[in-house]
Amino acid sequence: MQTEAFSELFPLFKGSSPETLEWLLSVAVKHDYPPDRAVVMEDAWGNAVYFIVSGWVKVRRLSGENAATLAILGRGDFFGEMAILDESPRSNDVIALSPVRLISVSAQRFIQTLFKDPQLHHRMLQLMVRRLRQSNQRYQLRHRPPAVKLANTLVELAESYGQSTEKGVDILNIPTKDLADVTDISPGDTNKILEKLVSKGWVNIDEDNKTIHLSNLKHLHHLSSQ
Repeated sequence: MQTEAFSELFPLFKGSSPETLEWLLSVAVKHDYPPDRAVVMEDAWGNAVYFIVSGWVKVRRLSGENAATLAILGRGDFFGEMAILDESPRSNDVIALSPVRLISVSAQRFIQTLFKDPQLHHRMLQLMVRRLRQSNQRYQLRHRPPAVKLANTLVELAESYGQSTEKGVDILNIPTKDLADVTDISPGDTNKILEKLVSKGWVNIDEDNKTIHLSNLKHLHHLSSQ
């Protein structure tokens, strides 16, 4: 991947020097995973930072035999950055939801890059603050109606990772349990709300292509703000 394409794909590297990008790409390792494959196991956190070139993953919290999805990430995002600064034991893993292509940079080399490039360091802090604000927003929605919470999740995924089309935005057709977990509603409510959104013409689910087509983001935005 060329440095220009790399910086365009990953907002984290916007403004980084060409030298920084060239060095990172020279030490990066490429990975390809099929759906349902573990990308990072719970005992591997802290070894590297991973960048999603294509596809979708979920971050799960493990508790015995139970697992809850904490986040869904897509193209242009990254994960593992906090674990390289925190040596405490992890109880999370990352699972591919679709075919996924990643590149990874070892923890040691990534930390070296942060020290060498102040612009990258600053950008990293900005994106971490953004994630914190998103978490706070979800917390503030905890007592809102399920439809409002699900609309907020769909809008957030569309704005962060969606692929624009002539008639709207496409996101992955995320499994009901995972979508319900990140929205903090029940799978039953998730299915009922999606069926209603489909009947309104705001959403269309394409089972064959495994996508959810959001055809009316304006109305979903309005619903998410109620």
